[in-house]
Amino acid sequence: MLIACGGSFGPEDKNDVTSKFKGTWNIYESLVKNSDNSITYYALPWGGLVASFKERNMPVDWSGYEYIRFDFAEPTKVPTQIMVSDKVKTWGKAGITSLTCFFDGLDVRAIDEVALQASDTTVLKIKQVYLNPGNFKWDSTPIWSGNCMMGNWEKGFVIKPDMFTTAQEGDKIELVLTTDRSNHDITYWLMKTIYDGTDKTLEGNENELNNWGCITLGKSATRYRIMLTHDDVEQLRAHGLFVNGYYCNVTQVNLLRRDYSSAGSQEEY
Repeated sequence: MLIACGGSFGPEDKNDVTSKFKGTWNIYESLVKNSDNSITYYALPWGGLVASFKERNMPVDWSGYEYIRFDFAEPTKVPTQIMVSDKVKTWGKAGITSLTCFFDGLDVRAIDEVALQASDTTVLKIKQVYLNPGNFKWDSTPIWSGNCMMGNWEKGFVIKPDMFTTAQEGDKIELVLTTDRSNHDITYWLMKTIYDGTDKTLEGNENELNNWGCITLGKSATRYRIMLTHDDVEQLRAHGLFVNGYYCNVTQVNLLRRDYSSAGSQEEY
């Protein structure tokens, strides 16, 4: 592991955690810390630019945070991925200038490390990594319930347009799920959300989709949330939502609205 340092860093904002990224998972990768606190990361396929967040050698509780975001100085040339303690992850397609991994609805009470991974050999220029506080709740309205065991894209379900009549821009769709790990040959889990009757995926999570328009889930995922854009709301009111996937079991879908009156309280898991 090669690390070149360009002086001492200490950003005033304690939520700017860029300086914590000090190493790589692959010994043949390297990184350079620049004088402006940015990082140039010379990545190999599925290596990792990694930071430890342990305190006194123990995992930390991130329940009071909304997300971690990587801002890039230049658009990415290959798909990238944020891995949070090997249980929360977010996929980012090529050509993006930032990638955000949201925590809301997920159990992030025992975080030890975070890694940024690239799907191929590339150079990533990370301008900032930011951990955003967010101690509010979401009001939840169920819009579908059942037990859809999807298998190998074999099953899916439709949520009708009238379930989205109260949806507004900035609301979220929450999919409550488990990953099917009964088959040890299955090592990844996918989901696809489209406007029913079309081949168009939702805009709200466009940056997180792979080349086939699919959501990539962590093996321990229990929830996945999509923030709705104005177009998403219009399309869902017109068409409804179709959901299917690869070895995921969905039991409920909720429509969430941020509850500003509960500021100061923490999300319940």
